[in-house]
Amino acid sequence: MNNVNGILLVVAAMAAFSIEDMFIKQLSATVPIGQILLVLGVFCGATFLIMAVATRKRVFSRAAWSPLLLIRAATEAVSALTFATALSLVDLSTVAAVFQAMPLVVTMGAALFLGEQVGWRRWSAITVGFIGVLMIIRPGMAGFQPAQLLVLASVVSVAARDLITRRIDAHVASAVVSFQAYLALILGGAGILVLSGTAPVPVAPGHWLPYAGAILFGVLGYYGIVTAMRVGEASVVTPFRYSRLLFSILAGMLVFGERPDLLTLAGSALIIGSGLYTFLRERRLAREMARARIPARHGAAVA
Repeated sequence: MNNVNGILLVVAAMAAFSIEDMFIKQLSATVPIGQILLVLGVFCGATFLIMAVATRKRVFSRAAWSPLLLIRAATEAVSALTFATALSLVDLSTVAAVFQAMPLVVTMGAALFLGEQVGWRRWSAITVGFIGVLMIIRPGMAGFQPAQLLVLASVVSVAARDLITRRIDAHVASAVVSFQAYLALILGGAGILVLSGTAPVPVAPGHWLPYAGAILFGVLGYYGIVTAMRVGEASVVTPFRYSRLLFSILAGMLVFGERPDLLTLAGSALIIGSGLYTFLRERRLAREMARARIPARHGAAVA
C-alpha cells in the first residue's frame, strides 16, 4: 500500500469535487437543475461505460443489475438531485459544511440497520456532530433556510448508498457501478424536467465552460477517490476527505463572495472533530479485535 499517494489522491479528489460543485452552482443560476443532472449523467455515464468496455468488464451481467444495485443507483439519483438543488439555493460553504456529517450518519446507519456495535463514546460523538449541524442550519432562528434541509436529505441518501455498497457483489466492477449511478442521474434529471414542466434551456456560450468543468472535475474526483482507496489504506486516507470543506469555503469566498459566519465555522469544527473522533475510535477497535484474533489462532494451532 502507498499511503502517501493515497492521501494526495484523496486531497486532489476533494478539490475536484469542490470545483465541480462550483460549476454546478454557476450553471444553476440560468439552467434548470434537471437539465444539469441530465447532461452530467449523459457525459459522465458515457465516460465510465467506455472505461468498463475498454477494460472488458461485464456491464450487463445479472450480478451487476441485481435489485440491491438498482436501489443503490436510486439513492445516488436522490442524493444528486437534493445536493444540486441545495447548491442552487444555499451558499457553497454551508452545503459543504453540513455534508461533512455524512460519515456520522453512516456510522449511525450501520448500528441501526446492519447490526454493527457502536458504543456510548461514538454515540456521543454522533450527537456532538449533529449539534454542529444544528448550529449551521439554525432551525427556528433568523438565519434558517428551509433549502438547507435538502443537504440533510442528500447526506441521508449518500449514507444509504454507502451502506448498500458494503453489501454488493465484489465482482461487479467499480466502473459498472459508476455507470449505473450516472444512468440513474439521467433518468432522475429527465423526470424532474417532465414533472416540473420546465423547458430545457438552450446551451449559451457562457454555459460551455461550466458544463465542461463540472463533467471533467466530476469524473476526475470520482476516479481519484476510487483509486485512492485502492492504493492506500482506508484507515489512513479517509480523514483527508474533510479537506473538501476547506476547498469549498475557498471557492465560495473567491467565486461567490461568501463569508461564513462564526457560528457556521464553529459548527463545522464540531462536525469534523466528532467525525475524526468516531473514525479514530473505529480504527482503534478494529486493531484491538485484530490483536485478539492472533492469540486465538495461535492457541488453536498449538492445540
